Amino acid sequence: MLGSVVVGLGIAGSVRIRDLSSSLPSGSEGKFALKGFVSRRPLEDQQGVQQITFEDALARNDIQVAFICTENISHEEHIRRFLEAGKHVCVEYPMTLSYSSAVDLCALAQQKGLVLHEEHIELLTPDFKQLKKDIVGKQLEEGNLHFTGGPLKPGFGFLSFSGIARLTWLVDLFGELSLKAATLVKDEERQYMKMTAHFLTKDQKPLTWIEERGEGLGRAKHIHFRFDSCVLTELPAGQKEPIGLFMQDQLLFGRKLQGDVPPQELEAERNRILHCLQLADNIQRFCQNTAN
Repeated sequence: MLGSVVVGLGIAGSVRIRDLSSSLPSGSEGKFALKGFVSRRPLEDQQGVQQITFEDALARNDIQVAFICTENISHEEHIRRFLEAGKHVCVEYPMTLSYSSAVDLCALAQQKGLVLHEEHIELLTPDFKQLKKDIVGKQLEEGNLHFTGGPLKPGFGFLSFSGIARLTWLVDLFGELSLKAATLVKDEERQYMKMTAHFLTKDQKPLTWIEERGEGLGRAKHIHFRFDSCVLTELPAGQKEPIGLFMQDQLLFGRKLQGDVPPQELEAERNRILHCLQLADNIQRFCQNTAN
């Protein structure tokens, strides 16, 4: 049993506390013993778990694992401090708001022999799993992924980072991408932003990602993937699993800590994560240069 702490008490943090508290010691998911949670606000016990200070979480010998569920802008500092304190880390995506800092943190984790795991529950959803099965053997000719959602809260970074789940979708489906162009439309008064990124696959097929945020925009994904044999315009209805998405991610993290994930699988995942962060960095730079 590894002593763990949850840092941040938003929606994700509350779910982490629920899953860690309900884990069964006899199962794989029961490898964590929740010792407390950290929040900027003084709070009462949450689901029977006591609040502790950030410094206590770093210093206590009975805490070996940190689940970081704070705003994106604070991920880098929190990861670094826990790694330097000798703790394994599970962090909500994106790992950081820059590619270079993510490379540094991955190197630090490797140097210290620690696991740095970036959560990507969007790859565990039933619709994505079914979509991935449905496109096996099909050749993409062109594609479009358009996400809409409400205004972003402060601290979540540029759209290419706050929306990296969608970028991860595309890379996991179609392999490494090369960025060709990117634009950003922004209206601060209306709290509206629309980012459009144009990619090419390794087969030189065009792929477009649109991330649109603003008041009144419902949270939704719209796809249009044209293959050599068919066109997909709706996400398939996948088979719902009895285990929740965050618990599935926790199980994967636990397998990594036990050394049960093959090295080639770990390397492929790390390469995908860093590739997506590098693309996000390039998109942000491209948009800023275009605006100037």
